[in-house]
Amino acid sequence: MTSIDIKDASGKTVDTAELAASVFGIEPNVGVMHQVVRAQRAAWRSGTSNTLTRGKVSGGGRKPWRQKGTGRARQGSIRAPQWAGGGVVFGPHPRSYAFKVNKKEIKLAMRSALSAKLADGELIIVDKFDFEEPSTKAAVAALKALGVEGRCTLIVGNDDVNTYLSFRNIPTVNIIPVNVMNTYEFLDNKKLILTTEALKRIEEVLA
Repeated sequence: MTSIDIKDASGKTVDTAELAASVFGIEPNVGVMHQVVRAQRAAWRSGTSNTLTRGKVSGGGRKPWRQKGTGRARQGSIRAPQWAGGGVVFGPHPRSYAFKVNKKEIKLAMRSALSAKLADGELIIVDKFDFEEPSTKAAVAALKALGVEGRCTLIVGNDDVNTYLSFRNIPTVNIIPVNVMNTYEFLDNKKLILTTEALKRIEEVLA
């Protein structure tokens, strides 16, 4: 097991935590992480692009000229694909871009991401944020005390409402409850911050 310092909101070390080696100490599987992140991003695509085929374009019900004798190429409709304003051939239509990834791969990807964050020194464990009421000013001060600059992801307990409300208006902070944790959110940051409550839940789910 690997130990890591637990800090408070003022940046002081208050305790240490023993991290589960099966979650934070594995060799990161880059291929699986890539596959899972691709699947997440594909599932988020709206898939609403649409084009009109020749059967859906208005007009063109009459043959533009007779079949023979004009010296021009035969044409059946001015809404055929070769005409300006005609239908589109093989264009996009509404669809889902999602594809399936196995549950074991999803968990392996999250364990790989957490292990990589720890190995790169980009993981911070915070005991808790004692906000009596929502305060963005106090949240900014806490980030400064923890030495966090740039984009970060903060994962908190599901019921930690004051902390969520305090950090949500900071543009560089992506705060999510632990029940919606995923590989993309683990990786898309310069620092990953976990509260001890979130850490306990992560180890329960992934160990």
